[in-house]
Amino acid sequence: MKVLVPVKRVIDYNVKVRVKADGSGVDLANVKMSMNPFDEIAIEEALRLREAGKAEEVIAVSIGPQQAQETIEASSVAFMMNSLVSARIVRACCECVI
Repeated sequence: MKVLVPVKRVIDYNVKVRVKADGSGVDLANVKMSMNPFDEIAIEEALRLREAGKAEEVIAVSIGPQQAQETIEASSVAFMMNSLVSARIVRACCECVI
């Protein structure tokens, strides 16, 4: 079985969110971004399944800019070093304006 873990890049939970002066959205300039903490838990559990032999492969996927892939890679490397298993990282680049 393969385990697919969707991952979202979000503002770090330790950062105080600032609203733009015009009120049109969140000010993302110079803001630390990280993997959603709940997604980190999902990756940890997927790696546990891999270690237990219930899954063959763990695939982390994210949709977003190049920085989304960097966020996944940084977090995944830490998890893989702790659990000594391999994971594949997939990123779909989609910069959409809705």
